[in-house]
Amino acid sequence: MRIGILGGTGPAGSGLATRLASVGYTCVIGSRSKYRSMEVRDQIIARWSELGDLLLCADNLGAAECDIVVIATPWDSASTTAQEYAAQLEGKVVVSMANALVRVGHEFQPLVPPRGSVAAHVQAGVPLCRVVAAFHHLPAKELGKIDRPIDSDVLICSDDPAAIQVVAEIVAKIPGCRPLDAGELSNAMAIETFTAVLLQLNIRYKTRVAPKLTGIADPTSSPAANPQPTSPQRTSTEGTSQ
Repeated sequence: MRIGILGGTGPAGSGLATRLASVGYTCVIGSRSKYRSMEVRDQIIARWSELGDLLLCADNLGAAECDIVVIATPWDSASTTAQEYAAQLEGKVVVSMANALVRVGHEFQPLVPPRGSVAAHVQAGVPLCRVVAAFHHLPAKELGKIDRPIDSDVLICSDDPAAIQVVAEIVAKIPGCRPLDAGELSNAMAIETFTAVLLQLNIRYKTRVAPKLTGIADPTSSPAANPQPTSPQRTSTEGTSQ
């Protein structure tokens, strides 16, 4: 399986590509400029030489041709980027990880994009894709430090249950990460906006926080690992981009 990262040269995209390559996935770092992608890839390999065969570079078109695609562009260009490569993305699982945030003074405040969330805006722009919202709360810098585990739950939501399962299987391979099925794509609004709270905690406590929920059984018996029929009792719970 090849995972392409559109806009993969930023902290969140390059960090996610590094982390996924470290657990055995072939990742293609995409960029508007292939030369920029090559530069970032070389920087990563200079530190983690063992990833040389699994971490590749390309322009965004090359990344969009992969089996699964992650959109790691700034939030305000996520939908337009997806639409630009709609033909390559058709029918694929497309992961949206952007958070629409703005810093006002010392505070981070969430914005409300069209359709209510970045992920829903992407889905509206490429309706033939299977858009999944995930990876919003993982600290970008820590993603790239593959000598350390990331202790975090990863909330995943989509209108396509099978697509949630695909992403959950990827997340489960990352040491310290637990995939949680957070329901339909409408829940992406709450997931994305909560990142503003995490960023504020980072500033206040001078740390890099990540969410960890209690009261949920072992991941092998979680909804993401073993999807159950939808019922009224179904529980819904960063590049982040932190």
